Formats: sequence, C-alpha cells, structure tokens
Amino acid sequence: MHCKVSDLIRLLRPIPDASHTRDRKLSPPNSACFPGTRTDVIRRIVAWADSTLLWNTHVLWLYGYVGCGKSAIALAIALKFEERNRLVGSFFFFRNSGDRSRMIRFATTLACQLAAAIPEAAPFIEKAVKAEPGLLKSSLVSQLRRLVYEPLKAATKRGRLLRMTLLKGPFLIVIDGLDECDDRQDVQAFIGDMLEFFKKNPLVPLRFFITSRVEQHIQGHLKSNQVRLENLVNHCSRNDIDTFMTTCFEIEKSRNSVINTYVQKHGEWPTKQDKNQLVDHIGGSFIFASALFGYIADPTNKQSTPMERLPHTLNMNPGLDSLYLQTLSRSQDLPYFSNIISTLALLFEPLPIAGIAELLGIESFEVVRVLIDLQAIIHIPGTDDLPVTMCHTSLRDFLTTESRSKRFFVPPSFHIYLTNRCYDLKKEGRSGTAVASYITGHYEEHLQALVPLYPQIFANSQDLPHFSDIISTITLLSEPLPIVEIANLLGIEVLEVSRVLANLQAIVDSPEINKDTPVAMRHPSLRNFLTTKTQSGTLFVPPCCKTLRHHQLHNIVNKGVSTTGTSF
Repeated sequence: MHCKVSDLIRLLRPIPDASHTRDRKLSPPNSACFPGTRTDVIRRIVAWADSTLLWNTHVLWLYGYVGCGKSAIALAIALKFEERNRLVGSFFFFRNSGDRSRMIRFATTLACQLAAAIPEAAPFIEKAVKAEPGLLKSSLVSQLRRLVYEPLKAATKRGRLLRMTLLKGPFLIVIDGLDECDDRQDVQAFIGDMLEFFKKNPLVPLRFFITSRVEQHIQGHLKSNQVRLENLVNHCSRNDIDTFMTTCFEIEKSRNSVINTYVQKHGEWPTKQDKNQLVDHIGGSFIFASALFGYIADPTNKQSTPMERLPHTLNMNPGLDSLYLQTLSRSQDLPYFSNIISTLALLFEPLPIAGIAELLGIESFEVVRVLIDLQAIIHIPGTDDLPVTMCHTSLRDFLTTESRSKRFFVPPSFHIYLTNRCYDLKKEGRSGTAVASYITGHYEEHLQALVPLYPQIFANSQDLPHFSDIISTITLLSEPLPIVEIANLLGIEVLEVSRVLANLQAIVDSPEINKDTPVAMRHPSLRNFLTTKTQSGTLFVPPCCKTLRHHQLHNIVNKGVSTTGTSF
C-alpha cells in the first residue's frame, strides 16, 4: 500500500510549529544550548537512548526548576538524533500558545512526524484512520495507540528498520515542557498508557525523553521503576555559566563602541572579580544568566551604560522576579501600558502587534512604544503581522501572581474587558485579520474564563432596586424579551431594568431601550451558575420563581399587559 505523507498531513492536520524544527523566535521557547555547555548531561541522555539492554527504561524524565535549561537540552537531543535518523518526532509544549498548550492535536502531530521519519509506518497510520472513521475524534489514548505506537511497532518488525535498530539503537520521541500543557487529565492518561504499552511491549525499539518542571500530576505518574529520573539541578555546572557569560561579554565588547572606549581608558571590563561575582550570583540558571546579560547590554536603554548596569544586577534576587520588576518599570508610565501587558498575560494564543492594537482599539505604534523597552523579557518580531511572545512562561506566572508582581499584577477580572472587546469586534463582523481569527478560535474560552468572576460582575448591580426580579426573569424565560417587555412584565420602569443591565454587559447582551432586540445571556454557563445554589449562593434563582409568577399574574389582571408568547 502506497501512502504519501502529504495525504496524511491533510488528513491529520498536525500542528506545524510544535516540533524542534519550528522558528523558535516566533514560537517559543527560544532556547538552545550554548556551544561547549551541557556536555555531561547530554552525554548521559544519549547513552541511555543508545542502550539496547533489556533492563534499560523506555522513558527518561529530565526535571528541574524554571530556567535551568530543560528546553535547550531537549532541542540538543532532538537535533542529535535527527542527524542519526533515529528521531521519530518531537513536541514542545508552551503555555497559552493555542493547541501547543493542549493535548487535542498531540497524537496526530506525532503521527505525521512518524510518517515523515519512518515512511514504512505511513501505511499503517492511513489504514488505522480509514478502518476507524471516528478515530480522529476519539480519546488521546486511542489515538496514540492506533496512530503512533502500533504503526511504529509494526514497521520496525521487519526489513531495513529491524536491522537498523539492532545495529544503531532504538528510535526516540522528545517531549518538552509537559507541565506547560493545560490538559492535566490527558497528561496523566498519556503517561499511564505509555507506561502500560511499554510494559506489554518491552522489545519495541522506542524511547521517550520527557522534560518538565516538578508538578504533582506529572511526578505522581512518572516516578516509577519504568522511568529513569534525572534532576537537571545536579547537572548545572558553574563552568557552563562562566563560559556563557565570558563569551557574551566578548561578543558585546567587539561591537559596542561605548564599552571599547571605556576599556581603552580603564582596562579590562568586566574585571575578573566582577565576572566571578556575577557568575556566583547567577547560580545554575541559564535563563537568569541570559536575562541578566540582556539587561546589562540592553541597546534600547539610553539612560545608563553597561558598566553602570552591571553592579545593579548583583542586587537582583536570584530568579527572575527582580528582573521582571526592573524591566516593566521602564514602560509603566506610558499610555495603555497596563492594558497591553494584561492582554499579553491573558490571551489564549499570541497575537501580532497589529492584532493587539486592534483588540484594544488603539494604534499599532502605541503597542510598539510600550514593548520596545521590554525586549529583555518579551520577544518583539520584526513585522507587525508576526506574534508577540514572552521569552519565558515564567513571566505570565509572575504577572498573574499578585504577591510576586505587586503593582504589575494582572487580575483575572481583566478577562471581562477582553471578552467585551471580543464581543464588540465580533458584532462588527470583522474578517481577514489576526483578531478575527483569534475571536473565532478563542471567544468561547474567554466567556468560560468569566464563570469564576460572575459574583464579582453581579456585585456592581446587586443593590439596585428590583435586581433579583430582573435577573430571575432573564434566567427563567424560555424565550428572551426586549427591555421594555421585561419592564412591563415586572410592572417597573424601563430605566430600572436598563440600570441593572448596564453593569452586566460582559455577560448579558443588553440592547438599547428603544430596540426590539431581546436581552440574552451570552453564555449558557451563566444560567447554569444562577440556577445552581452551590455555585451562586445569594444570587441563586430557583427553577420556579414565585416572585416572577406573582408579577406576571398581577400585570395580566390589573394592568392588562400582553404576555402573549411569553413562556416559563
């Protein structure tokens, strides 16, 4: 059976920028091992992956704290095994990057990479899809079994591949940043099923190299005698950091005329003592080292020189919080700073500069103006149509944790503003722009993000007259009514209904008073919230609201109000 990889790509729709071959500047993490560093840990991983001993584990988990270089090592391993023609595929998770932070296309993406790396597996993948029409909508475990594990097992049983694995060693799949995946239950299912597959098929020539931070839902499943554990902290060498910083300073001196002039008069910079002190201060964190050097050499900072900034770095706490605070403070007084930073933190997928501007209703130059001084922590692409990304996901964690970010804290309530903007732009019928595509793909997620905020949203209207009656009416009506008819039904003034609804525009579509357009809830979760007492508490609307019935009957009898077509 002949099967083209291009046919499988059309069929399986893999994520194009999830592998080690992606453009890392556009699709973070943008991490690579600095030449001459990380050699010991890479050698250990390669030796494990090369081993064909029966008692060797099929899975190696490399874990460590933020910024210790897990993604850079994952890239180095993927490149090394690609050169050896033994890489089946790679998947680099990254939080808030659309499907790269989900498991929804994980299996199909790996399957396409498998078909490209091992053409003999492609017919088995195609056969599985055709034999089971519902496979592409089935569970993650089913997809991985039928599209990855079984096709590889079948393809390596005979001929060229059997000889190759016997002579050169097993194939490898690299999974980076598993903790960046939002689908925690699917992550657990993936780990559990993978280990079960290897338990039943110990001779399958396949290895999984997985990196992540230590998170309970991952650690609890990967701490197994089937998995080799490597703590990257044990492999963080001071010499590696020293090599990195020395080279960075040499490159900067060769191209920076200010530093050259300083060196001519004052001699060596940085001095050996200053550099050693800086390396000691950095510890083993490459991301901290890279960020600190970016701060020292920042070409956009015209207020001070690299020589003046170097001593300041020694006062920054190890870790990135001090650097984030220092960097963000450079733009904090500019117009729209808070909205731009909050948008970057809460978007479900990165937008380009033009897209951020369109979403916020401002000019592109205003976005650039805020971001231009933040390039040590935020990657700004060369054109307005490529996405703006954070250099590391720890920045998002920082911004959404009030105890760390303090005045730069991005509250969950900013989802209200973003949801309103998405709704307004959707109503305008925009198309063909990055924001239009974003709204199509993520508007429902923004609405869902409002659910924990419902009590906060209602609080602005809760003390107004007739609040309870108005909310109960909107909740229980099977057919929505315009504002005027709601007022008539309840026997109250139209302005009183309008006043209550004015503060609820994030969750209720409230037309103008003189319009016949009905008042409607924007998301079904709102009705579920209001009619579930354990969630809504004092806002609870009973399924049969006596007050509403009383008003309806009172108005029919005493005022002759028409309620034709109104049902409960």
